[in-house]
Amino acid sequence: MSTIAPENVEWRSEIAPVGYREALDQMTVRNRAIAEGEAREMVWLLEHPPVYTAGTSATGSELLDPRFEVVEAGRGGRYTYHGPGQRVGYVMLDLKERGRDVRCFVHAVEGWVIDTLADIGVESCRSEGRIGIWTRDIDGREAKIGAIGVRVRRWVTMHGFSVNLTPDLSHFTGIVPCGIEEFGVTSLQRLGIDLAPAAFDEALRARFADFLGALDGKACAQP
Repeated sequence: MSTIAPENVEWRSEIAPVGYREALDQMTVRNRAIAEGEAREMVWLLEHPPVYTAGTSATGSELLDPRFEVVEAGRGGRYTYHGPGQRVGYVMLDLKERGRDVRCFVHAVEGWVIDTLADIGVESCRSEGRIGIWTRDIDGREAKIGAIGVRVRRWVTMHGFSVNLTPDLSHFTGIVPCGIEEFGVTSLQRLGIDLAPAAFDEALRARFADFLGALDGKACAQP
C-alpha cells in the first residue's frame, strides 16, 4: 500500500482553456518527471477549446463531421469530444507506489466520478460493456455524462476523465462518442443542475481521499 498522502499530490485547477496539444505535451513531461522521482503526482483540472481526440481504438468511420481539430491522443478508447463547459481531469499517479494494477486504477477513477456526481445530486453508474459514466437523461433513457480514457507510461498514469457540466451537446454529433451509437450524451445543465467549474473541482477534491483509499487498499473488485 502506498504511503503517499492525498495532501502530497499536487492539484492544479485552470480557469482559462488550455489547448489540447499543449496539455498533452505537459502531461508527457510530467509523466517522465514523476517516473524519475523528480516531481510530485498531480491532478490537473481544466477545459479545452473544441477538439475531437482519437484513442488507440478509434476508427475513421466514427468521425462523422470533423468540424473541429482532430488529435491522436495516445490514450485508450475511441473518439471523444472535449470543449468549453466540460471539465477534464488528468490524473498522474505513480502505480509503482500503488499496486501496478491498471484495471484497479480505472475502476477507482470511475468510482470517484460516480461518488462526486452523487454528492451534487446526480445518480450515475458504470454500464457493463459500455465505457464511461452513465445516468438517466430527461427523457428517461440512459445517456453518457462522463468519459474515461487512460494511458500508463513507466507505470505513471496519464489522461483520466471528463464530465459534462454545460457543453454544447450538438458538438458531440461530429463523432460516434466512444464508439457507442445507440445512446446519447447529456450534461448537468440538461439535467437542471447549474454548477460552476470551481464548485465541481471542490466536489472532486472532497472525494479524493476516498479515491486513493480505494486504489491503495485494492478495494476495487470488478463489477
